[in-house]
Amino acid sequence: MDLKNSSILITGGTSGIGLGLVKQLIKEGATVIVTGRKLDALNETKKQFPGVHVFQSDVSNPGDIEDLYQNVTTKFPDLNIIINNAGLMRLIDLQDPSLDLENINREVATNLTGTIQMVHRFLPHLITKKSAAIVNVSSGIAFMPYSAAPIYSATKAGVRAYTQALRLQLGNTSVRVFEMIPPGVNTNLQNDWIRKPNPGMMMSVDKMVKVAIDGLKKDKKELKPFLIKILRLASRIFPGMLLRFGHREFIAIEKMKKIKQ
Repeated sequence: MDLKNSSILITGGTSGIGLGLVKQLIKEGATVIVTGRKLDALNETKKQFPGVHVFQSDVSNPGDIEDLYQNVTTKFPDLNIIINNAGLMRLIDLQDPSLDLENINREVATNLTGTIQMVHRFLPHLITKKSAAIVNVSSGIAFMPYSAAPIYSATKAGVRAYTQALRLQLGNTSVRVFEMIPPGVNTNLQNDWIRKPNPGMMMSVDKMVKVAIDGLKKDKKELKPFLIKILRLASRIFPGMLLRFGHREFIAIEKMKKIKQ
């Protein structure tokens, strides 16, 4: 992909991997458009990177996506890349009766439905471009369900399956389909967690984004670091062991909750 001459829309671009993409894509010379739910975060991003263009929008809301589509394609008719990065990850006990149906569906609405809705609305525009791309952000957890974050795990597995099907259906078009597959990354996703992950086992945002940018330039359909290759292989050889290893975190989290009560 020619990033320098591209106009790129990034959902959830005010923090974490999204903000890292903003920083590096600006350096590449791209026109960068950022969306997010919180106006103050968008204003802070604009202050940090004056060259970006910001739009308040929630990917879980179809009305917001329709408004975003109309505004962005009118102001930036050359838009040719969308990066579906907006995400939500929560530690959830599925036996918690306080979670109502709307609450427990939040990650599905953002991570999976939001990605599908964004692609569906912007695809007719992208297909008109000589060179275009869709980048969907999944996760290494798509290969290894993480029992402490069961809804997140399901959504990222869904994003991966959807992205593979989308790539096949768009094979005869000008739209290339990429999947960014981060491992554990130090982002704000873990801000509210009662048990923080070990920082030494987490990849930095800058390193993950560099892998993604380099992969986009080389048209690699999967934008992933070497660690994901190892995880993918291990998930095939030792699936049960990986599941049990991850489940230790859920057990530890539940113990911490009981101590705090």
